[in-house]
Amino acid sequence: MNSGHLYILSAPSGGGKSSLANALLPRLAAHGITASLSVSYTTRAPRQGEQDGVHYHFVDDATFTRMIAGDAFLEHAQVFDRHYGTGRARTQQLLDAGHDVILDIDWQGARQVRARFDHVRSIFILPPSVTELERRLRGRSQDDDAVIARRMQAARSEMSHYDEYDQLIINDDFARALEQLAAVFIAPRTAVDAQQKNHARLIAELLA
Repeated sequence: MNSGHLYILSAPSGGGKSSLANALLPRLAAHGITASLSVSYTTRAPRQGEQDGVHYHFVDDATFTRMIAGDAFLEHAQVFDRHYGTGRARTQQLLDAGHDVILDIDWQGARQVRARFDHVRSIFILPPSVTELERRLRGRSQDDDAVIARRMQAARSEMSHYDEYDQLIINDDFARALEQLAAVFIAPRTAVDAQQKNHARLIAELLA
């Protein structure tokens, strides 16, 4: 069985990466590609509607600290006074099972993953404008003006790292952004070396 590929997906809060990632999975399945969204660990409290083990693994600070000491994370970072991390063992298990794994992480985590993996593809999602980014953040109706201002400042900091990534997608039109994102996952399957490996018998018969 071929091992899966590891992908990093980053964006500022309000960039739309969660919606794109969720829509991406059935699109890839239609092309015969099995992909999984990594479920991160976090020390923040669950928001309304979030389920433990589905949206995040919710743990306390002491547990998170123990996991760091036990090298249980592929990457971890502090965002808004809360900690986030990607489970190392589960990620490797999915890759070994042939699944593509998508890490929804920030630039800090992306740097750590690149240091551990030679073959990782990274994609950054940008909003079409500052005005639209703020509109999306306010549309959640979860935060007051002070929190929105803080998130906008953090978004500018996050976006300044876009050029550390392999691919850049502007999420203006959702359907077009989704098409571009899917292409990043589909295109490597048609690379000559991949096709030689997957269709060795066919190629040998054609050239006989």
